[in-house]
Amino acid sequence: MNLNTLKPAEGSVRQRKRVGRGTGSGMGGTSTRGHKGAQSRSGYSAKKNFEGGQMPLQRRVPKFGFKNINRVEYKPINLDTLQQLIESAGITSIDIDVLMQHGLAGKNDKIKILSRGEISSVVEVKAHGFSQKAIEAIEKAGGKAIKL
Repeated sequence: MNLNTLKPAEGSVRQRKRVGRGTGSGMGGTSTRGHKGAQSRSGYSAKKNFEGGQMPLQRRVPKFGFKNINRVEYKPINLDTLQQLIESAGITSIDIDVLMQHGLAGKNDKIKILSRGEISSVVEVKAHGFSQKAIEAIEKAGGKAIKL
């Protein structure tokens, strides 16, 4: 097989339909657009979600709930995860950079330490938020919880 012998499968390539070329083209005088109406006119473009005048789905479906636009999303990290990190990397101070290096947080994440699991190492933890039980557990183990 050579590049100069390649060709598409039989019947897969067709000429495009040339519309607007009169009645002899086989498309008739309306050029496949039908008679009258907005879609038959030049310059027509449908609005997004337009359903032909029918009440659009976006407006038919009932709305409920409340989305707070000022909500702060935290990336949760538990004490057992921190303990594994301390044991595997031998770290005494945990901050956002350390968590990013080990793939536990992203560059723009706000981090909150939660209290699932146990922590037995003395460690200084810097994060954007802590649960009350997590602070107690870190301080009980002899470490510090520093809020950024």
